[in-house]
Amino acid sequence: MNTVLVSLLVNSGIPLVLGATLYAAPSPALNAHAVPFGVRVPPDKADAPEVSEQRRRYRALLLPATLVVTVAALVIGAVLDTVAVGGVAALVLCVIAAALWLSAHRALARAKERGDWYKHVRQGVVTDTSLRTDPVRLPWVWTIPSLMVILVTAVAGAIVHPRLPETMALPERTSSGTVYREITTTFWTVFSPVFAQILLTAVVIGTLAAVLRARADLDVSRPRSSAARHRRYLGLTARCLLGIAALLNLMLLGLSGMMWSDNRTGAVLSLVIGGPLLASVAATVPLIRNGPGGFDGSDEGTGLVPRDDDRHWYGVGTVYVNADDPAVLVPRRVGIGWTVNLGNLRFLIISAAVLAIAAGATVVCAV
Repeated sequence: MNTVLVSLLVNSGIPLVLGATLYAAPSPALNAHAVPFGVRVPPDKADAPEVSEQRRRYRALLLPATLVVTVAALVIGAVLDTVAVGGVAALVLCVIAAALWLSAHRALARAKERGDWYKHVRQGVVTDTSLRTDPVRLPWVWTIPSLMVILVTAVAGAIVHPRLPETMALPERTSSGTVYREITTTFWTVFSPVFAQILLTAVVIGTLAAVLRARADLDVSRPRSSAARHRRYLGLTARCLLGIAALLNLMLLGLSGMMWSDNRTGAVLSLVIGGPLLASVAATVPLIRNGPGGFDGSDEGTGLVPRDDDRHWYGVGTVYVNADDPAVLVPRRVGIGWTVNLGNLRFLIISAAVLAIAAGATVVCAV
């Protein structure tokens, strides 16, 4: 009965949560207000009838699709007695949402071209040089929780290592549930969670260091207030991501304890994994509520609008390619955060080097 209940919760919960997220995707809280469905428009056209119509159509079609996919996942999951259906349902929903987004993107691009929306506006760009000369600093104090968790994990591993048996049980998720795989007890297997924590923390810090110096997408009509808001958003982003890193490190500490003690209790495993993950999701709420766009009206308008740069964006506004742009990271058009400039030579060289090193390491390990 417990297995059936878990299957029902997973197979219905995954598509419902994902459907709610995709339903909110066109909201200005998750996208730049003047870039609906990945199409750059003048600010006064951000709520034009054509834009509102595409938002209504996207949501009107996605809502019943979510309900149908959820019901189908429940029925099929109950018949097959597996939680794998939830993942398949999520994939189907993503395909449906992508098709609806593509349709809206094309419709707005055609409306923008037919109406010549940029004909009578003054386009411009703005930059804040102080973001380079006096950038937002990485809040190192927020790395302390992650470092403390890593230290606790390392000390605990050093204490229990001599008393561990020859093999340990490592939990793994499969389509039929959680299974445990026996692994040989060595220094590397015992302290693998510590290495994972160190790598995770280093990646987050490195990513933040790049983000804090990434190009800002400032509002050319209100440059002063937009720059101030961008600085606040960068600080909030840094604190949230470092907090999430600490929560994920805490999850790895819990998994380490279960592995070292051979604790295979399902409830404990769910708490160790689910608790930090839910807290991490909650930590993203401030980022969504306080996006990088907008202004407080403290400075006078310039009368300019952001320049039309649609020609550099592909994949309905998700892929940026501009060889003339020196920026490696640029603000995303779809969703919040940043994306890479695939036309930047430095990024391509670094990516090729990383891939070459990874391929070489794989070959060496195989030999």
